Amino acid sequence: MRSPHRPSTFRRFIVAALLLTLTIELLPESITRAFWVGHLTGATSWGRKHDINKHPIDAQIQTAENESAAKLSKSTRTLAAAAAAYRKRRGRHPPPGFDKWYEFATERDAIIVEDFWDQIYQDLEPFWGVQPAKIRKDARDFDMRIQIRNGKASTSSDWFWTQIWLDMIQTIEHLLPDMDLALNPMDEPRVMVPWEEIDVHMKKAAKTRRIVDVESVVSSFSTLPLSEEAPQDHSDIPPVQWEHDKHYWLIARRGCPPNSPARQAQVITDFDKPPYIASPFSLSLTHMEDGYVANYTLSTDFCHQPDLQALEGFFVEPISVSATKSLIPVFGGSKLSRNNDILLPAPIYWSEEERFFGAEGASIPWASKHKHPSAIWRGVATGGRNRETNWRAFQRHRFVAMNNATILAAQEAKPPPPNFALPDRRYALPTDDLAGWIADATDVAFTELACSHEGFSPSCNYTALYFSPAQGVPMAAQFQHKYLPDIDGNSFSGRYLGFLRSTSVPVKATLFREWHDARLVAWKHFVPMDTRFGDWWGILGYFLGGEGRDRIGEGIALAGREWAGRVLRKEDMAIYVLRLLLEYGRVIDERREVLGWVGDLR
Repeated sequence: MRSPHRPSTFRRFIVAALLLTLTIELLPESITRAFWVGHLTGATSWGRKHDINKHPIDAQIQTAENESAAKLSKSTRTLAAAAAAYRKRRGRHPPPGFDKWYEFATERDAIIVEDFWDQIYQDLEPFWGVQPAKIRKDARDFDMRIQIRNGKASTSSDWFWTQIWLDMIQTIEHLLPDMDLALNPMDEPRVMVPWEEIDVHMKKAAKTRRIVDVESVVSSFSTLPLSEEAPQDHSDIPPVQWEHDKHYWLIARRGCPPNSPARQAQVITDFDKPPYIASPFSLSLTHMEDGYVANYTLSTDFCHQPDLQALEGFFVEPISVSATKSLIPVFGGSKLSRNNDILLPAPIYWSEEERFFGAEGASIPWASKHKHPSAIWRGVATGGRNRETNWRAFQRHRFVAMNNATILAAQEAKPPPPNFALPDRRYALPTDDLAGWIADATDVAFTELACSHEGFSPSCNYTALYFSPAQGVPMAAQFQHKYLPDIDGNSFSGRYLGFLRSTSVPVKATLFREWHDARLVAWKHFVPMDTRFGDWWGILGYFLGGEGRDRIGEGIALAGREWAGRVLRKEDMAIYVLRLLLEYGRVIDERREVLGWVGDLR
């Protein structure tokens, strides 16, 4: 029994915490810096003595192991089990053709976990609140499209992306209903409907979500006339309006809830100065934990991160903008979390170009990579249309600067040069000589400064003062390095799948969503990085922190490679698209609320 005069456990904890806080506050900055550095690198003798040197990344890796195992435990091995999992998660019967889809998937040794197709339902659910006739008309009216009739896919477009998508769809065309697919030919996504309107569509969609009585289910899709023979009198459907505002943040933030920081924050219009960068320890960054990404999906949502409007070239000035507020069915390879485009596997992934995959070097053993700097990145200074007055807001410029020893050394000057805003190094400093350490650990450079607008091509004198372009490195040669940072360009990075298939570790920083996101687990199959890159030095410091950490890096590299070989094959892309287009075929059908597959229930 506790003595009545003895302080409670809680009170003793509070007193100890206050004393520790006061002690740290009174210590010289050099000592407090060493304390936090030790926390981030797990390298302080103080931490080892008191057994508190477990790094925050260790906890993320353990959580990822548990998440991956839990997801895999949901896999189904019979048609009936897959249908039951579908009804439980989707609230509807599977679409007609579900049995053929299951047969197609199992013949190709697919792992069937219902969660793997979540992106399909996030993309299509709002369209259940739109009249099928309007969806069909908007698709027919789009300039670039693929037409499917009587089990045959065709197109009149010779654009190379369309031809690649056509090749992909032709592998499943015999299993598809009639439809028209509007395709986005641009790097940038196209559809950004205001949150308030999407909310209305989602409420209408929710009213259609029910398990229909088996006797009422219709199990065959409607047929459609050829596009040129379809009824053209839709005077009640207004034409789609396209907007071309070069300041994309104004377009993007309307997809966020009205009370979100992105909607509430002041709009930044002056990009001719170093931008503000939130600390990775900021309480406002709810996707972070102890300075590292803990919720990868949330990290790609910009609605709680208004400072990103001045940290991503895409928000400042994309290469091209052609967006609409109308909910129309445009298919594309990537999008922001709040875009309403429908995702397909990107053409780059289906075509498997050598420059994006580097298959020749993808199998280099981990132990053979020690002869080179641990991390490499090469790329063009893309991300949008960089200008003399906005380049400081571009993510690739910031990342290259963070890995430039000369620039880092200059940051030590008092005052530092005014052209860069780099993360606060106090909380991620792996050594007192950050510049020298980065020079040894990384090989990061632009291959081209990409100043293509009038007056600056090709010299780009406003950034040439700070960046010296280097020779490109073929993808196969990049795989000689252990860590491969993957940074957004004009949109998503086409290198990601190649990185995942290699024996190196992808370190992924992105705001773009892709078809495969629900299949991958951060810290299990890849290392997530905040798009501000404030955690980059800490990530490097962790994995370069000794033999044990090196083995952890190797484990992530090999787990990602093995998993990509099981769930990110071309066969898996075809399986995904077949499932997607069966669902799309239902949502554009006038009888959609009673369409379904119930073969397991009859």
